[in-house]
Parts: sequence; C-alpha cells; structure tokens
Amino acid sequence: MAAGVYDRATEYVRGLLKEDSGGHDIGHVLRVYRTALYLAEGRKDCDLMIVSLAAILHDADDSKLFDTVDYENARRFLASEGFDASLTEKVIGVIDQVSYSKNRDRRPCTLEAMIVQDADRLDAMGAFGIARTFAYGGRNGRDMKESLRHFSDKLLKLRDLMNLERSKEIADKRHEFMVSYLKEMYDESKETDSQMLDVLSDILSSEL
Repeated sequence: MAAGVYDRATEYVRGLLKEDSGGHDIGHVLRVYRTALYLAEGRKDCDLMIVSLAAILHDADDSKLFDTVDYENARRFLASEGFDASLTEKVIGVIDQVSYSKNRDRRPCTLEAMIVQDADRLDAMGAFGIARTFAYGGRNGRDMKESLRHFSDKLLKLRDLMNLERSKEIADKRHEFMVSYLKEMYDESKETDSQMLDVLSDILSSEL
C-alpha cells in the first residue's frame, strides 16, 4: 500500500512541477526523497511514512513556485488518499520546517523534520547544488555574479546547519566540492575577469 501512495504522490508532484526549469523539478524531489530514506535508514524511532510523504510533497506549495495558502496542494493530495487529520498535520508540520528562508533560526522539533530538512539542504550543496543555483538564477533573470552571491548567502552556510551526524558527513564532502569549484573559478578569473574576481574573493574570504 505504502509504495503505491508514494508513486501516486510522485506523479502528483511531477504534474505540479512540470513547468519548472529552475532547480525545483521532479529530479530534485526524488533526490530529496531518496536522501531522506537513506538518512532514516535504521532509525526505529522514525515514522517512515511521514518522512516519505513530506519529502515528496515538500515543494508542492513552495512560495517561489505557487501562490497557495496553508499548503493546499499538499493537503489536496493527502485528502485524496483518505489520510486522517492526525497524519495530515504531521506531514504538513514537517513540510513547514523544511524551507531555509522560513527556518533560518528555527531547528526542527521532530526527527522526521530533521531528516527531510537535511535531505533538502543536501540537494542545495555539491554538484547538484551548483547546477541548481545557476538554473534558478537563469530562470529568474539573474546574471552569473548575482547567482554566485547565493553561495555566501546560503550554500556555504548549510554544512554547519545539518541536524544529523549522517547528514554532516555528506555535507562535509559537498561543501569541500563547492569550495573547490569556487577556487577554480577564482583562478580562472585572475587574468580574464576582474569583476568576477572581486565577487569570488569576497565569497571565498573565509575559505582561502
């Protein structure tokens, strides 16, 4: 039964996100879902259904993509599956704790929320994080320098915001990859792009 629900949730979200080209597509959702399952692996104190549904539905009402109120897209799917109010509110409660912009100073209050928040943030790091940053920037009319500011504004801060030890191990590797990428861009800019060099120097000031 559970596998069927997750498949239907995935197809529901695929439909919602089919027009997105800014890094919040179904590929992102599935990576977050699979990472969340990995982080939850072996945790007997974790409700895997809540983790799974929250991970799959976490962008169904993202304010960058939708003008919905009170997670109505996520609620619509959960209602269509006949989930009771208790499970619905637990799933919505986890989704509400995922967003970086909404939760900068707030730690998740449940293990399930910690897992899904970490999984989402991990997909903002490393190779996929870099690709998604420029995809989102291009979609929203940002030039390369503006997109690079996202590294100092958010991406390079994520390693220190992980909730779980397993997440921190992954985040360490992805953080180092992002720093390596920025350092390579810095080196390539030395003789060719003084404005880009200034931007990168500022971003990497704590890493060089």
